[in-house]
Amino acid sequence: METKAGDPGAFAHFDLNRVPSPAFVVDEVAVRRNLEILADVKRRSGAKVLLALKAFSMWSLAPLIDEYLDGYCASGLWEARLAKQHYRGPISTYSPAYKAEDLAELCQISEHITFNNPAHLERWITEYNQNNIFDTCELGLRINPEIALGETEKYDPSQPHSRLGFPISQLEPDHFRHLSGIHCHNLCEQGFDALERTWAKIEPIIAPHYGDLQWINLGGGHHITRDDYDREALVGFLKDLRAKSGCDIYLEPGEAVALDAGILVGEILDVFDNGMPVGITDISATCHMPDVIEAPYRPAMLGEQPEGDVIRLGGPSCLAGDVIGDYILPDEPHVGQRIAFLDQAHYSMVKTNTFNGVPLPSIWLWNSESDALKCVKTFDWTAFQDRLS
Repeated sequence: METKAGDPGAFAHFDLNRVPSPAFVVDEVAVRRNLEILADVKRRSGAKVLLALKAFSMWSLAPLIDEYLDGYCASGLWEARLAKQHYRGPISTYSPAYKAEDLAELCQISEHITFNNPAHLERWITEYNQNNIFDTCELGLRINPEIALGETEKYDPSQPHSRLGFPISQLEPDHFRHLSGIHCHNLCEQGFDALERTWAKIEPIIAPHYGDLQWINLGGGHHITRDDYDREALVGFLKDLRAKSGCDIYLEPGEAVALDAGILVGEILDVFDNGMPVGITDISATCHMPDVIEAPYRPAMLGEQPEGDVIRLGGPSCLAGDVIGDYILPDEPHVGQRIAFLDQAHYSMVKTNTFNGVPLPSIWLWNSESDALKCVKTFDWTAFQDRLS
C-alpha cells in the first residue's frame, strides 16, 4: 500500500533534537490548515463534518477542532466517552455490534446510534428497549454498497464477506421503518471519484426512501485535504444530494483532519551489516506504526535522499518482522542519528502498544508559525505495567 501523503511542510526545518526520542510531534498550524479546508467545504456545500476519533484522538487539540467541525463520531463506548468529556458538539456512534451494558450509556451521550444490520437493530428494539433507551437518540443503519474500490482488500469495507455494513443487495423496504438515517463508509485514503462511484451504486436503492430519512452519513476515507482532491466536485455533489434527498448530509473524515500534520521522531541505536546495512532504531513498526506491518506500507522519511546507500531500518522488539523499510538516509548512517517519519499524526498515535515492553513515544505540540513547542504527554514504564496483572 503506497502512502498518499508525506509532504514535510514546515517539518523540513524542524530540529529533531528538540524532543526526546521517540516522540510524536504534531504541528497545530497544519491541523488548522486542514480544518479550514474542511470548514470551507461544509460552508459551501451545507454538509456537516464530524471528526472520526478512530483516526485522530488528540484531545488536547479539542478547542481548535471545536472551532471548525460539527461534532464527532465514535466507534464504541470509550471513544464516545472521550468525545463527551473533552469535545463539544454532537456525537455519532457506530459499532459492528453492541453490548447491553454499553448501549444504554451510548444512547444517552450519542445523537445518532448506527447499527450494522437490521436484525441486530430489531433485536435491541424488541428485547432490550424496556426503558425506552432509544427515545433520546436517532437510529441509523450502516449499509455495505458491495463495490470494492480500495487498494488493499483487508482495508476495504466492501471486501468479500465483509463484516462491516448490511449488504445493499439484501436491503428491503421494511428495513427502513425504524431508521432516521443511512450510513455508508466505503473509502480509504481516496479521492472524489471513489465516492462518486460508490454513491452511483447506492442511490437507486436508497432514493425511493429519501422521504423517510432525516440524514445520510457518507462515512470517512475521504482525502479532502490532499492537494489533488477535487473539492469543487465534492461540494457540487453534496449540494445536489442535499437538494434531492432533503436530508442532512454528514462526512466523517479522520485522516483528513491530521493529514501531513505530524511526524514520529526516532534515533538509530545500532548499525551493522547482514548482506546490507541494517539499522536498529527506537521506533518500532509493530508498537508505534502497526499499519506498516498490517497494511503493509512504507512510511515516507523526512529528508530521504533519491540516491545513495540503502539501509534497512527496524525496531527494538524481538519480532522478526519489526521492519520499517529500506531507506537512503539524509546523512551517513550512524549511532545516535535522529530520523523522522512523515504523516504520523493520524492512526499511528491511536494504535500504539507496549508489546515487548517497548516504550511509548511522548507526544509534543508544535506551532510552526510561532515555533512554540510543548510536551503534551509522556509515558513511563507504568504504561506497560498497568495494562497487565
